[in-house]
Amino acid sequence: MERIVSADTQALDDEATLRPQHLDEYIGQRQLKENLQIFIEAAKQRNEALDHVLLYGPPGLGKTTLSYILANEMGGNIKTTSGPSIEKSGDLAAILSTLQPGDVLFIDEIHRLPKQVEEVLYPAMEDYCIDILVGKDSTTTRSIRLDLPPFTLVGATTRAGDLTAPLRDRFGIVSQLEFYELEELQQIIARTARVMNTEIENSAVTEIALRSRGTPRIANRLFRRVRDFAQVMNDGVISKEIAAMALDRLKVDHLGLDNVDHKYLKGIIERFKGGPVGLEALASSIGEETMTLEDVYEPYLLQIGFINRTPRGRIVTEKAYAHLGYDLREGLFKEA
Repeated sequence: MERIVSADTQALDDEATLRPQHLDEYIGQRQLKENLQIFIEAAKQRNEALDHVLLYGPPGLGKTTLSYILANEMGGNIKTTSGPSIEKSGDLAAILSTLQPGDVLFIDEIHRLPKQVEEVLYPAMEDYCIDILVGKDSTTTRSIRLDLPPFTLVGATTRAGDLTAPLRDRFGIVSQLEFYELEELQQIIARTARVMNTEIENSAVTEIALRSRGTPRIANRLFRRVRDFAQVMNDGVISKEIAAMALDRLKVDHLGLDNVDHKYLKGIIERFKGGPVGLEALASSIGEETMTLEDVYEPYLLQIGFINRTPRGRIVTEKAYAHLGYDLREGLFKEA
């Protein structure tokens, strides 16, 4: 008989929320976590603010969660905003002026900061001060310097290549988040089951983890949908059969590929003879946004070896043909 992970017996006080609150609760990203622990401990011993941190990687890997953890570990508060929402330099100055010593300012999608706002951020990051021009439209224009308390800026981006060099160079800690291993995803799903007071079999945990594209956000989303099926059809207990049936009905295959992935791959194979094809032409042909395909779908397809990026465009690999059940045209992958 398979062991069942039950919330009644294993619920923990510190697991009240899905988002972990401390580094030792955070699952995955082992090397990044170990490095951050050293940087945090060193900053605490010197009684300084943690150096500015840049986190980059595909969506759903835990960048926002890590920023909250950094604030908790440093004992400060966190203020969150996003690059597109800060339209004027005055907006950023208003946020910065409310910070207390040791606070964390988290800016999501930091690569989308307007240029004039970015210029205000440079002295704030380096010298903990901002210069504000007063009376721009009059003859008495003058500059006022506001001193800021030591704070930590945590920037998150899915497109590190779009960051300007001056901004990227001002981050002391630059870390890439990787896709999660199967074992790590299993731990995340089991923890989610405990937090949500749901019984789940070990084999069902594995089934959901296999289809989660190496991404905790997707793992938790799939878990919630499978839980709905289990609640209605199996008295709330998630078995492997229920999980497999639910995920099949959600059109998520055994590698975690969904409708858009299939449209993407079939679009290249059927309309462009396997590639190469430019991203814009492909996006137009399947009715998706280029940025969505590049940021959300392509990283995983590249990771599992289903596509290649070449100077001439995207190419579908032999593995993708086999997965989708297409006959591989003779000579397609032979070198010219």
